[in-house]
Amino acid sequence: MEERKIGENLGGELKTGATSEKLTNVALKATYEEIREVYLSDNRPWVVGYSGGKDSTTALQLIWYALSKLQAEQRSKPIYVIASDTLVETPVIVNHIDLTLGRINSASKQQGLPFVAHKVRPEIADSFWVNMIGRGYPAPNGRFRWCTDRLKIQPANRFILERVAEFGEVVLVLGVRRSESAARAQVMALHKRRGQRLSRHSDLTNAWVYTPIEDWDVNDVWQYLLSAPSPWGNRNRDLVTMYRNAQAGECPLVVDKTTPSCGNSRFGCWVCTVVERDHSMEALIENGEGWMQPLLNLRDWLASTQDPTRKKNIREVRRRDGHVHMWGENDDKVIWGPYKMEVRREILRRLLRTQKLIQETNPGESFPLISEPELHEIRRIWRGEEGDWEDSVPSIFKEVYSTELKWIDDDVGGPTHLDLQVLERVCADLEVPCDLMRELIDTERQYQALARRSGIYDKIDTTLKKDWRKTEDILAAIGITRVEAAEDAP
Repeated sequence: MEERKIGENLGGELKTGATSEKLTNVALKATYEEIREVYLSDNRPWVVGYSGGKDSTTALQLIWYALSKLQAEQRSKPIYVIASDTLVETPVIVNHIDLTLGRINSASKQQGLPFVAHKVRPEIADSFWVNMIGRGYPAPNGRFRWCTDRLKIQPANRFILERVAEFGEVVLVLGVRRSESAARAQVMALHKRRGQRLSRHSDLTNAWVYTPIEDWDVNDVWQYLLSAPSPWGNRNRDLVTMYRNAQAGECPLVVDKTTPSCGNSRFGCWVCTVVERDHSMEALIENGEGWMQPLLNLRDWLASTQDPTRKKNIREVRRRDGHVHMWGENDDKVIWGPYKMEVRREILRRLLRTQKLIQETNPGESFPLISEPELHEIRRIWRGEEGDWEDSVPSIFKEVYSTELKWIDDDVGGPTHLDLQVLERVCADLEVPCDLMRELIDTERQYQALARRSGIYDKIDTTLKKDWRKTEDILAAIGITRVEAAEDAP
């Protein structure tokens, strides 16, 4: 049987020789009828979360087939299909989703259906590289997963809330199943009353959740996908191949903090350091995607920065607010702050080198790992908030690419590397912290062209209250033998 082969290749995800007693023709017809009833029951538009994986594909395909049986005048309520692009997705998955969204829009128009596919992305200021390289956020881990909210939850919720503002209420359709995990079943049970088809969204007012495959198991999903062709022109067997090659589970659309962003074996963000090893990317490389090896190398290097023994050398002892934060029974352990500037420069350098290498080894393909708007935002943060008088971003880019981007000119004429050298000598002679003076000068520059400068006093006061001691003096005061890593925080 085809199911037997697939089950073996997917590491047993589909049980050997399994067929589902639940997924009979009668049960499938009942599912289609329920979808039609829910769709026709009110005027609330639907927002379908699509991740490109098996579960979300199944849910969307069920809805498509169900609504295609309605009369044209009954299909008046829009259905928005949204896919999340974190800007650091595995390129294989990005290509799959981009192709699919295009086919969905084309097929929907041809067949007279109300589906409209969109891709949601984080704001540039919230992107992974702007936060890590620009602001120094450390590589995410299980205790400090700062990326999920910024890259996944906020973009999806922003789209949903825009539809709420437009229509009053929406129904969010998710391809989630109780059998995925005990935690998932518990969350679904918490927000849904017995016998009800819709449940309230846990965070978003005026948003309701519909889960048409909540009672399906993984065998139902694969059986359905292998028996029902994709109505928008994909090949569902290609989806099987993608899972087999990645040896991975699904990375779902995340719309609240109760939804696990990804499991330990999944395809999703190629930079993910929450897991100890990226088995998914390793499997893709072993199965013919050798060009991804530089991505895995960079990801593993980022993961190595989580080593507690290295934090003293690569992380600031101060938090981003300029103060040292302690924890422990006797307040004798440091909560390390953001990456040091030299580490951020090295991350940018390695990232650009990796991007260049991939582009050179894949001619004709576009695999941007970091966008120009992100580079501009990182430069703005470094120049305006981090005292980067050296203006490092353009120089690092030129170092890697031997060319210049069209950078934004500083009309005021900002400080230069030579100015920094002079300031360092003066501060050393006067025994004044150079970083303090540099921040005060930057503050004056920020306010010098403003008609109202009242805010400058609060900014100066905040600057003066920061801890400007040298790192070694802070650690010596704490007792270097007692300094330990705590929960990560920038």
